Amino acid sequence: MAEESTGCTSVDVVIVGNGPSAMILSYILHGHIPFYNPEKPHPDPLLHAKLKHNPLLLHLDIEHLANHFTASRFPYSTQALPVNALLDALIRPNGDDDEGTDTGVEWRYMPEMATSHLIFGDADQPGGQWTECPEGTTPNIQTLSYAGMLSLPGYTFAEHHQRVHGCPLPPFTRPSREAVAEYLAAYATSVGISESIRCGQEVSGVVRSMNGFFIGSHNITCNRLILASGIFTERIPPRPLLLPLTELPPPSPVRPRHAPLLVIGSGFSAADVIISSHPDQKIIHIFKWEPEVNPSPLRSCHPQEYPEYAAIYRLMKRAFSQLNQRNGPRRQNRAGGNSIPFLESRNWHDNYEGIPNTMVTDVLLNNGKALVKLRLQDGKTISREVSSLAYVVGRRSTLNYLSNNLRAEIFGNHMPTGDCGTGDCGWVSRQTMRARALEGLEVTNDVFIIGSLTGDSLIRFAYGGCIYAAGKLMQSDLNKENGYVTEDFGTKTSRSKCWIA
Repeated sequence: MAEESTGCTSVDVVIVGNGPSAMILSYILHGHIPFYNPEKPHPDPLLHAKLKHNPLLLHLDIEHLANHFTASRFPYSTQALPVNALLDALIRPNGDDDEGTDTGVEWRYMPEMATSHLIFGDADQPGGQWTECPEGTTPNIQTLSYAGMLSLPGYTFAEHHQRVHGCPLPPFTRPSREAVAEYLAAYATSVGISESIRCGQEVSGVVRSMNGFFIGSHNITCNRLILASGIFTERIPPRPLLLPLTELPPPSPVRPRHAPLLVIGSGFSAADVIISSHPDQKIIHIFKWEPEVNPSPLRSCHPQEYPEYAAIYRLMKRAFSQLNQRNGPRRQNRAGGNSIPFLESRNWHDNYEGIPNTMVTDVLLNNGKALVKLRLQDGKTISREVSSLAYVVGRRSTLNYLSNNLRAEIFGNHMPTGDCGTGDCGWVSRQTMRARALEGLEVTNDVFIIGSLTGDSLIRFAYGGCIYAAGKLMQSDLNKENGYVTEDFGTKTSRSKCWIA
């Protein structure tokens, strides 16, 4: 799909990042075009009325289609960007209870619409960050999303499960991270986009040229650039005082160590390390507890849907309550409420010590262990011996593969700063990119952001940005090509092949 010219490869579109959003966009750019299916009316009659005569989803008037969302009885996401909430609602018209099988979107194969493109990602296989197993965790950690919400168009997770295991996928399955990685790797081949994906390759030196962009690391020119590199590429490193603890052996889920594992963090990543730890491993857990100001994301986890995360949250809540009891006896495993099986699976009473709102003030390494001094929220100081550190307070990313001038185009006076000599040209976070995405997904001329760079990190919310970007990238006037007319878009034409998302 790329053309060679004077030793420099030329392609219409380059996508940086080989995760799910890059693959969704590639699927569209290969000529699979999304249409609203008016024969399956959306539960929101107003949205159905707006789309039934204009079902092509490539060129959407988002403001017009979404201007009634806040007043609608349909549970549109209030957290996602409107374009992402819209496409999620169309693909899963039954809301959060929908596995994605009863969809309102059909995909027509129209090869004449294909756009030449290449995907470059540093992950060794298609899937981006999903291919990693974060340090201190096990591959069988379950996802937060149900399988139906992790599916990409043309080949669903359920279809992959049926092919691999020879049996239907149980409803509302939360697959393991490993299973999702295997699905995403198989997806590229199954839908025929693998020839456009270059894995294990890091992009750098991207500059704007006279007629588009030049990718210095690969000697490639392109007309349009898609940023799909994500906002979770690296864990936030420990502060300097804690760096000696990184010299200790990493956390091991396989065998317990005599001294406790020190876990610092309040969210899902910290919970994943605790869940993955050996059942006999003692744990010291330092976390922020500010439920009224900055609650842990674990608080929203229902005990029936997410029992393991609800259990960790209950342990944290109990630890805070105990700390505030004056001379009170230490309470047993149950902190009130219904029993959670995960809480009964280990001796948490002896193996878990939660210490909220605590600061590490000193670290002394000694024979493969460390003595850490901790200042509690009441000012008292205690010491604990630890064998390893899991510092999991969040993740971040950079766009330092772009030139300074190109990043200045994107961020203007709000450009993240850093020391490029150390490889840090300024970190970007969800908040940084969300503010930019609210102004438009075309963040500067011919440069688009998709996936978690829009501030929406769930796969289910990747469709909107990808379809929006594809509409800008592909030819806009379908009527001039092959005799297509607007009133035929709602039905399957003789030259189209349909897939249901």
